[in-house]
Amino acid sequence: MDIRKIKKLIEMISESDVAEIEIHEGDDSLRISRYSSVAPAAVQVVQAPVSQPMAVSQAASEPGVESTGDKLTGHIVRSPMVGTFYRSSTPGARPFVELGQRVGEGDTLCIIEAMKILNQIEADKAGVITKVLVENAQPVEYNQPLFVIE
Repeated sequence: MDIRKIKKLIEMISESDVAEIEIHEGDDSLRISRYSSVAPAAVQVVQAPVSQPMAVSQAASEPGVESTGDKLTGHIVRSPMVGTFYRSSTPGARPFVELGQRVGEGDTLCIIEAMKILNQIEADKAGVITKVLVENAQPVEYNQPLFVIE
């Protein structure tokens, strides 16, 4: 690969929201990532953004949130990326958190797989899980509500 192409790709990645890119050209392959690959078992830890309580009228327009007539109150943990939502580390394993479980700040809530990278989503607030808004192995969008913590 041409070094100028590689430098240009690095510039493009640093100016965009893309976290990682992998390119194959013939026998050559290149992988550029914003994150360190030192994390154990290729798991990146992502802090979910802090958000405000949301009313159902807003939630009904978002994918994965059903309008049940209940208001979403409490702290809403949202997806920091597009990917596939997993409640446990492996199929058949116990979920990271259950409805009604008390969690502390930094506890793993779920995993979102994006581009074959498993990203742990951690609680950014201590409290009790009052709602799980996404089914296991379902696709999620950026900023989609995942959990409600009270």
